[in-house]
Amino acid sequence: MRSRYLTGSCSVHRAMNASPVFALAFASAWFSPGSAGAQAKKPSATPRESRISVGGTELYSREIGQGTAIIVLHGGPDFDHSYLVPDLDHLADSFRLIYYDQRGRGRSAEGVNPEDVTLASDIADIEKVREHFKLGSVVLLGHSWGTVLALEYALRYPERVSRLILMNPAPASVDDYKELRKEWLETRPEDTERRKAIASSAAYKEGDPEAVTAYYRIHFKPAFARPEEYERFMARLSASFSKEGVLKARAVEARLMNDSWALPGYDLLPKLKSLKIPTLVIYGDHEFIPAGTAEHIAEALPHARLVTLKDCGHFTYMECPGALREQIDAFFRGK
Repeated sequence: MRSRYLTGSCSVHRAMNASPVFALAFASAWFSPGSAGAQAKKPSATPRESRISVGGTELYSREIGQGTAIIVLHGGPDFDHSYLVPDLDHLADSFRLIYYDQRGRGRSAEGVNPEDVTLASDIADIEKVREHFKLGSVVLLGHSWGTVLALEYALRYPERVSRLILMNPAPASVDDYKELRKEWLETRPEDTERRKAIASSAAYKEGDPEAVTAYYRIHFKPAFARPEEYERFMARLSASFSKEGVLKARAVEARLMNDSWALPGYDLLPKLKSLKIPTLVIYGDHEFIPAGTAEHIAEALPHARLVTLKDCGHFTYMECPGALREQIDAFFRGK
């Protein structure tokens, strides 16, 4: 293991070579100019939209940029890709970004029965996206819950993944998930009680967007180092809520929880040791997920490098886009 520190306007990085060695997830399960963002280049490409047929329904996809293709896996698991844009689009000057709303969420919700969504179907959908865009070996970029999907897919189809970018990863084991819950209870007991009160209200149970927004305002405030980015994120997130969409996505999330963290013994970490895929693990020093989550993933993957960005929380692509871009560029240069 080795550490190195790089100075910069937004970051101090710690890189780990692991060879020798949520939410957006978790929320429902738990009952500008002048900012750092100004460092990143603004995307100039025009997004291209399409629909992908999967299992009797369709997935909404959004493609932007040119270059090496990256399939982007959003978090939640009850959200859609909209919280990632336009900020992550800053990579589109060098990469072809392929976003899609996972089945039963966002613009991929129409005609979907939540009971038909499983972890297996979500993994199969990634394969459908790869085939739709006629890609060979692909780069997967997962954020939060999306990192769990990326790892699950890579374990099933290792020969079809050329690189992994795991941004602000969610727990890859039930033990790390329990540790996350324990830390939240110990460090933010008042927030936990406030969330529980909202979650028990009739409005929240009915999917009322205002009640749901109030819940997530409490949930995500500790996930940011920069208050202005927190407000910008919440405005974007709340704009995506509708009663019908919230209820369906919430039911989907419950299904996915049952296939992962609710399973006794769920643990991807031992399996990850078999993967030889170059991996960049990105963590923020103001994360609201314990550092052990990212460290355990990086230690388990033989060719992983862990980078910690300074003054960043769970949404590094918003709070430290310049530092994030530097690390991704270096990753593709093999440094």
